[in-house]
Amino acid sequence: MALIKHAEIAQDPWTDASGLDAIPATGPVIVSLEQWEAQRETLVGRADPVGVRLRSDEPPARIADDLDRLALVALEFPAFKDGRAYSYARLLRERHGFRGELRAVGDVLCEQLHYMERCGFDAFEIASGNALDEWRTASTEMGAWYQRTGDGRKTAIQLRHE
Repeated sequence: MALIKHAEIAQDPWTDASGLDAIPATGPVIVSLEQWEAQRETLVGRADPVGVRLRSDEPPARIADDLDRLALVALEFPAFKDGRAYSYARLLRERHGFRGELRAVGDVLCEQLHYMERCGFDAFEIASGNALDEWRTASTEMGAWYQRTGDGRKTAIQLRHE
């Protein structure tokens, strides 16, 4: 599994404890929503950063009041046909103002990377042997956009008026 951040392969300092019985005492951890809700006070008091992994049936409104305490939100794509994480990413960025790392996890496909970035994702776990090449292909595929989205790029009409 490769992690792509800032258009490069990145070392992942985070431990995904979302499927573990015990959360590691030190180091940056990603916990499930269930773990966050059950151990919130303990996790808030940690010296190291905490992130939450949301399944596609767990809307970001459930953590909206805690986003200032989270350094990362991982949104799961369980299958190609389930696109709820796109909407959740936009909600987190545009409605809730989340500025931390927004990570795409699960069934992250090359064909979808460009759209994920447009929705506000800035980190991608890719299960491909040539993840960086796939990222580069996806990120250069298009150069003009008609819709405003969470990535802050100017639309074609905004560029035309400059």
